[in-house]
Amino acid sequence: MTVTIERLGNNEVKLNIEVDAAVSAFEYDKACKRLAQRVNVPGFRQGKAPKNILEKYVGIAALQREVLDSVLPTIFENAIEENNFELITAPNVESFEFLEDKTLKVVAKFELRPEVNLIEYKGMSVDVEEFKTAGDAVDKELKNLSERMAELKDITDRKTINTDLVNIDFDGYVDGEEIKGGSAKNYVLDLGHSNFIPGFAEQLVDKNSGEEFKINVKFPDEYHDEKLKGKDAEFNIKINTVKERIIPEINDDFAKKVNSKFTTLDLLKEDIKKYLENNEKSENEKRVANAIFAKLLETTNIDIQESMINREIQALMGEFRQRINMQGGNFDEMLEKEGHEKIYNQMKDEAVSRIKTSLIIGKIAQNEKIEIKNEDIQGKIANLAAAYGTTAENIISEIQKNVNILNSINQQIITEKVTKLLIDNAKVNYIQK
Repeated sequence: MTVTIERLGNNEVKLNIEVDAAVSAFEYDKACKRLAQRVNVPGFRQGKAPKNILEKYVGIAALQREVLDSVLPTIFENAIEENNFELITAPNVESFEFLEDKTLKVVAKFELRPEVNLIEYKGMSVDVEEFKTAGDAVDKELKNLSERMAELKDITDRKTINTDLVNIDFDGYVDGEEIKGGSAKNYVLDLGHSNFIPGFAEQLVDKNSGEEFKINVKFPDEYHDEKLKGKDAEFNIKINTVKERIIPEINDDFAKKVNSKFTTLDLLKEDIKKYLENNEKSENEKRVANAIFAKLLETTNIDIQESMINREIQALMGEFRQRINMQGGNFDEMLEKEGHEKIYNQMKDEAVSRIKTSLIIGKIAQNEKIEIKNEDIQGKIANLAAAYGTTAENIISEIQKNVNILNSINQQIITEKVTKLLIDNAKVNYIQK
């Protein structure tokens, strides 16, 4: 048996394999015996069909494939091990031929992991705009808490004000035609925090519960629907009910309502302060990590093959399609509107960035001999269970069904460990703005 290795461009390797006639014939006979045990040939007991009958029944091509499946894994494994190849795709058989003298010739290709030429990644110096918690952050958090815990009171003895919540029926028209998706019944609108088109909520102020009226608005020039951009519209409105927010006073009783463990307002403030301090630390770590990886991406030379980029683009396109569809949009319409080339180029930039980042993380993990321990996986599973409101056992059950979940967990662990190593060893110059 001979195996000739040919390095092609773009991190691709070609194997030219020639299996001796004696070995090939021996493997062919073994393949016949194995297939004979698996198929029922009419007129013969299981496993007893002669080779010539079996060849006619299942086809010579099926028997030859059986030979390939038997001999190639070991050949590939030996070639990879002897040459220290790091594969990113499984070997692909491009062609094979069984010659008349029974010699087997095979041509196979696979892609190698691109070489990563790292600069010195420990002790990197980066400039980072420091995130500082505002001095009044605790008071703002308390205010937000009080607004979220506000009680709603039905209002019938006054007109609406811009902090009320109104339950409305509405239907809209442009050029006398009803707007598609421009009507609703019993829609609750927060007049103080409306995401409707400008001027809509404002015209519902100073109205009475039960009142019916018309309003006129203009769709923005940059509106997402081409048919409505810059168009004048008329809406019929009926206010069904009006509710007022009764915001609780921020005191000890309020603190107890937030959580019974806070017996005083000071204890609640202290808890908020700790949360804000942790958030500040986390945000600054994220900024440092972003700065480090941005520098690594800029300075690390990696020759990434187009096939690898195209696979990542397809994965990104799939994620983007799913996200758009989940938001109620139409991916194909968006693609047509924005232009396939524009979206493709945006995806390509992101694909290259993701691939390079992943390769850099992998190289650093290899250099530093970073390992995944059982407690790392257990911790991640516990976090996932808490995030999804389930049990660790359920997460493990899902992992057993889909190995990609475990691969994702492992990648997260490696990424976090490499990121921590880079942050711990970085020279950070915080910039105040």
